[in-house]
Amino acid sequence: MDGFQAYGAGKAGGVFDPQTFFRQPQTIVRVLCWLFSIVILGCVANEGYTNRPEDFQEFCIFNRNQNACSYAISMGTLCFLCSTAFLALDVYFPQISGVKDRKKAVMADIGVSALWSLVWFVGFCFLANQWQVSQIEDIPLNEGAAAARASIIFSFFSVFTWAVQCLLAVYTFKLGADSVTFSGEYIDPNQQEALEEAPPTEA
Repeated sequence: MDGFQAYGAGKAGGVFDPQTFFRQPQTIVRVLCWLFSIVILGCVANEGYTNRPEDFQEFCIFNRNQNACSYAISMGTLCFLCSTAFLALDVYFPQISGVKDRKKAVMADIGVSALWSLVWFVGFCFLANQWQVSQIEDIPLNEGAAAARASIIFSFFSVFTWAVQCLLAVYTFKLGADSVTFSGEYIDPNQQEALEEAPPTEA
């Protein structure tokens, strides 16, 4: 039972090892998703708006479509928060003692990762299309062009990082389904030792 694995992690109560954690493929991909969301958010929020000398109001550099900039900023913010939350869950995951709770966490990871992959695919298509039809005169001195291209590129990358994250979660789910030989709760090692050391009660 020492080698027991429940959905990719051993029994609850183990010591957290940062080196092992950050070397896991799941963690690496999760960090990439987190970084890409920051890049997209930063590019559009900082350089996604401009104005021509004769205008007095800023407009979105993506074909003057406010929805394009709003989409990128909103999704970048939500993706950043979601990635942060799941990174925290990954850290806490080995401490979850219930097999059913671990299963729910892995299933949530599968669903959320698949959803974000779809969201960024839509975002990539939307931003790329709006940038393609943008007017040259709306971007004086090519201001913000690099940021626009970067947000499009990293939206494209995000489609694959979240898809890979989904596949890793599916693998973890299958691993857990194959390795768990019983259902319900399993006892924390510390609790198990306490039960073994406790004297038998008299009838």
